[in-house]
Amino acid sequence: MKKTTIIGIAGGTASGKTTIANKVYEASKPFGSVAYIKLDDYYKDLIVLEQEFGRTINFDHPDAYDSQRLVDDLLKLNSGKTIYKPTYDFVTARRLDNSEIITPSNIIIVEGIMVLAIPIIRELLDIKVYVETPDDIRFIRRLERDIENRGRSVQSVINQYLSTVRPMHITFVEPSKAFANIIIPEGGFNEVAIDVLVARIQQLLQNGENE
Repeated sequence: MKKTTIIGIAGGTASGKTTIANKVYEASKPFGSVAYIKLDDYYKDLIVLEQEFGRTINFDHPDAYDSQRLVDDLLKLNSGKTIYKPTYDFVTARRLDNSEIITPSNIIIVEGIMVLAIPIIRELLDIKVYVETPDDIRFIRRLERDIENRGRSVQSVINQYLSTVRPMHITFVEPSKAFANIIIPEGGFNEVAIDVLVARIQQLLQNGENE
């Protein structure tokens, strides 16, 4: 039986993590079954966040995530059990009632800004990836995304970026780069780095078969 390989893909907001994760997901299919889990779906519900943070909720702090539930889910998948992954609505900041069924897979991709910054998640990863993109490009991408997809105003995006996103990036996300096995500059456009990552996944799976 093939070993389960868990890949963590981290990086700053709008750095290209999702693009990388999707490309790795598609490129890894020939080597085994693949599951893709977004850390963002493990955000705590708004009511819980209000209780923990008060009126000023910091969505960019590690404590905003239900990290223990993600760890429990990864351990279940790793032991051959199916999980029911939560889903999250970014417009209302509420956890939705419907869950997504994720079955055990040879390859599990976990993507999110804090994937390498939260120790209990990082410890489960076989491959640790950090996507590095210049701050100005990331801010422009986030501004466009939050306005178009999350119903935000320009000023609200700017206020959040300055008050929490940027400080938390400096405090937690950027330092987590030190834990990465692979650092990918240029985001999703770095095809060479993606090829190297997929080759490493293939190697790990082949080694697992031979154990």
